[in-house]
Amino acid sequence: MDGKLSSVVILSVLLTVSVTFSVPLHYQTLVLTSLPEPQAQLSLESDSEIRPESETTLSVDLHHVDNLPAPAAAFNSTPQSLFKLRLRRDAVRVRALSTLAAVSQTNVSGRPADFSSSIVSGLAQGSGEYFTRIGIGTPPKYVYMVLDTGSDVVWVQCSPCRKCYSQSDPVFDPKASTSFLGVTCDSPVCRRLDSPGCNNRDKCLYQVSYGDGSFTVGEFSTETLTFRRTKVDNVAFGCGHDNEGLFVGAAGLLGLGRGKLSFPTQAGSRFGRKFSYCLVDRSASSKPSSMVFGESAVSRNAVFTPLLTNPKLDTFFYVGLNGVSVGGTRVPGIAASLFKLDPTGNGGVIVDSGTSVTRLTRPAYVALRDAFRSGASNLKRSSDFSLFDTCFDLSGKTEVKVPTVVLHLEGADVSLPASNYLIPVDSEGKFCFAFAGTMSGLSIIGNIQQQGFRVVFDLAGNRVGFAPRGCA
Repeated sequence: MDGKLSSVVILSVLLTVSVTFSVPLHYQTLVLTSLPEPQAQLSLESDSEIRPESETTLSVDLHHVDNLPAPAAAFNSTPQSLFKLRLRRDAVRVRALSTLAAVSQTNVSGRPADFSSSIVSGLAQGSGEYFTRIGIGTPPKYVYMVLDTGSDVVWVQCSPCRKCYSQSDPVFDPKASTSFLGVTCDSPVCRRLDSPGCNNRDKCLYQVSYGDGSFTVGEFSTETLTFRRTKVDNVAFGCGHDNEGLFVGAAGLLGLGRGKLSFPTQAGSRFGRKFSYCLVDRSASSKPSSMVFGESAVSRNAVFTPLLTNPKLDTFFYVGLNGVSVGGTRVPGIAASLFKLDPTGNGGVIVDSGTSVTRLTRPAYVALRDAFRSGASNLKRSSDFSLFDTCFDLSGKTEVKVPTVVLHLEGADVSLPASNYLIPVDSEGKFCFAFAGTMSGLSIIGNIQQQGFRVVFDLAGNRVGFAPRGCA
């Protein structure tokens, strides 16, 4: 009897194994493209293109940092040199975000006493990834500002400068604006800062420090911001007179995080605490990326996942990631437990506009990478490149078949286009799998994987949505 039972068990196991391996993988076609060529430098004129807008909706174009007016040394950059710079910025940003997440768990013993905002930004090493043109003050003076979902405080460089970095536009002069208003130290808006300062004129002071040692210090104030034809009054922002570090190009930053001083929170009553962006794959399209605030930011065909809350850190957009499929099959080594956000604020997965390459905790990444390598065994392997350890020589080809990749978020399956995970890294036909591992507890869904989706941040509904083919 025991012998028969053993035979049945063995036969059952063999059948299960054979069924598992006989299921055909799902593939999709990757049309091969080159690294995006540097486009003509953007002008410094106002972003005045007229689009239909209402009092409760506004939309702006987003421009990639590679197209921002830059110092003369940055002209004549090659696609390869720009891509390497992007990966360097990316490494700095990921370290900074991971540092902030780790610091938030320990309640920060090492912060300077006057540190006033628990944020870190991707402005390091030549500023952020995506910019827009915003008018500051009355009459509006148009400047490029970084848009950053990993930050809260809005700030710009202001004259007189104690120390200012080089920017594309003239530095904003608050004395030339009729709507600029400094706030007093006992005002409610000043008290929203974590650790506000106060000068001898009873004016509120702010300081924002970044993970790379850069910082901005100045007067906390209110001002009118103009997005094309739409004016938003009384936005609390930092007027930075001492701005030091590796900032270049942008005049400042528009914080889009979940905190109480971010632009979406401040303008929440007008725009319903909803915004979305769609980041264009620049290697396949020359049209600009875009951002929308208000009800029209929510796409009808978006799939939504609930926003999770980190009790130690209110800036980031945390979501639940339950697993990943490659070729239509769930990767066995990737479980929700690898991405759990625990009560101390450790772990978790964030959606971030300023990180390029998605980072997964190391065990999850290794399992994903190995599954993709197995499914792409028909492609000719190539040497590693920068942080990428799974690369292929696709020279001489115009298209290839690659296994599908699906992110299984809580309540939402996000099927990635092939160009969002197998990307060109040089002009010789080398393509790499655009994920990476991290030893940090924090996993990050980056903007390469977000390309082509309209990513909806619905703070009122406590959810994040992904709408495929959302850039039209």
